Amino acid sequence: MSYPPPPGQDPNNPYAQQPPQQPQQQAYGYPQQQGVPQQPGQPGYGYPQQPQAGGVPGQPGYGYPQQAPGTVQANNGYININYLGTVQLATMGQRFLARLIDGLILGTVYTIVMVAGVGSAIGITSSSVDDCGTYTDPGYSQCVQDAQEAGMGAFGIFIVMFLIIAVMMALYEWLMIAFRGATFGKMAMGLRVIREADGQVPGVGGGFIRYIIPVAGALACYIGALLVVLSPFFDNSGKLQGWHDRAAGTVVIKK
Repeated sequence: MSYPPPPGQDPNNPYAQQPPQQPQQQAYGYPQQQGVPQQPGQPGYGYPQQPQAGGVPGQPGYGYPQQAPGTVQANNGYININYLGTVQLATMGQRFLARLIDGLILGTVYTIVMVAGVGSAIGITSSSVDDCGTYTDPGYSQCVQDAQEAGMGAFGIFIVMFLIIAVMMALYEWLMIAFRGATFGKMAMGLRVIREADGQVPGVGGGFIRYIIPVAGALACYIGALLVVLSPFFDNSGKLQGWHDRAAGTVVIKK
């Protein structure tokens, strides 16, 4: 019994070999797409894409040098701060006007406290030992004792008054800079004190260091405090940092 030749075989030459067929090749993982031209610059299928220049968050693109924090740009009054970018430094004129406004505010409060304290002291010491007469007068000893106690009470009032003023000054200069970065005077002038490292407010520690250095300088007849205030003029870095700013790691900028 004879069988018909397989499809594609020459019937006259049944023993001839068929031409080899090309097996279809398939890319591992992804089938090849026919007829889709590859775009220039795009990787082939199955290959991980390389990140583009500058595509990693937090890293600058190629060809753009990264500036270190605190870099002054050509001494033109601008400085580079982390998380803030380029900001403008406050001028010494702006800082002086801010201190002047703060002085007027604190001076008004001090005057009110002083008047109240002096008035209370005068009321307490309205009677003196001279008003008690002589030691032979009845009640002389009690009158002298009352006058002495009144004098001690007036002295105590002055101590309390100066303590109130010192505490008010500390809270005003220290805590407002620590948590808000500005006093009312700096707010009025559009200024702000920030940490040079990250652009944040100084915090309790930085605010205290910035506050205590002028106070310590004021112990020398205010000469040291005056030098601290004028010290930004001596800063050759271009950042206008005073000695208190350098110790606290802060700069004063224009918002």
